[in-house]
Amino acid sequence: MLSLLLSAGLTAQKIGDFEIVAEMNIRPGNVTASKDGRVFTTIHPLISPKVQLVEITGKSTYEAFPDKSMQNTAGEPSADKFDTPLGAVIDKDNVLWVIDIGLNLGVTRLFAFDISRGKEVFRFDFPAEIAPDGSFVQDLAVDKINGWVYLADIADPGILALDIKSKDVRRFRDRSVQSENIDMIIDGEIIHFNGAPARVAINPITLSGDNEMLYYGAMNGTTWYGVPARLFRKGASDYTISQAIKVIGPKPVSDGASTDGEGNHYFTNLQNGGIDVLTREGELKPLLRSPMISWPDNAHFGPDGWLFLTVNQLHKTPAFTARADEGTPPYFILKVYTGAKGIAGR
Repeated sequence: MLSLLLSAGLTAQKIGDFEIVAEMNIRPGNVTASKDGRVFTTIHPLISPKVQLVEITGKSTYEAFPDKSMQNTAGEPSADKFDTPLGAVIDKDNVLWVIDIGLNLGVTRLFAFDISRGKEVFRFDFPAEIAPDGSFVQDLAVDKINGWVYLADIADPGILALDIKSKDVRRFRDRSVQSENIDMIIDGEIIHFNGAPARVAINPITLSGDNEMLYYGAMNGTTWYGVPARLFRKGASDYTISQAIKVIGPKPVSDGASTDGEGNHYFTNLQNGGIDVLTREGELKPLLRSPMISWPDNAHFGPDGWLFLTVNQLHKTPAFTARADEGTPPYFILKVYTGAKGIAGR
């Protein structure tokens, strides 16, 4: 089992050390790891993959999860199969939560699977008034203690807040979820998206270790925000929530983020190929830089202080280049040692 491989050799690690978990011939989307070291990743939907969600079984092997029947191999929209899943996170109870954007189906769906049994335990189809066709709900934070899921939509920038038990859901909008007017520059070139310089709004979204603060920021943004999650749980008005938002500190242009239990925030740094950390004292500094890290996509904590991330050269896909796919496999799943403890949801 891969979990045995990942649990080996964890002594004498230094902060910032990293290892290759998997080398893949298809682009991983968002990766997440369980407490016992099982690793799962979506396959990025921007390149129409024939498999959408997999468990990593070895350095260069993977298998469809929960099974092959859920994978959309034909490319035709189906309510019984995955469509375009991207965000993924495992909670403290070994439940894997996956948000399916529904780019082809036209319906945003949230799935949850008990990974010990490989069984679906939750599904929610977002109503059209909350996530209409054309939404791009692509990152999520799960509060299993209070029973809430928070999600980020970059298409109509906003935060979606879902009560797991009642399935009541709302959409929250605020200027803080919008993109900032800054360019994304990689290898000296301004990155475009859909024919114009990229201006991607709210993307990474995380929770504090006690699940009481919700954090978020735009991909094309240099500001990391926080707001008390209890305001969503108590049904506060948009105005009340907006007034409670505060700036936590700076961030890099980033696609993913994760927060540890001590209040440190870890970001993928798209422009410099690595991981940055915003310390609880408010200092933003590099944690990792490597020439092999070309578009670090998401970042989620696994066991023992390891931060897992995907590297998928996303800026080389047709959506960004308006040309044929210019990516070159292998694409990577990496893990970097942070020494962090007390991760939210764990």
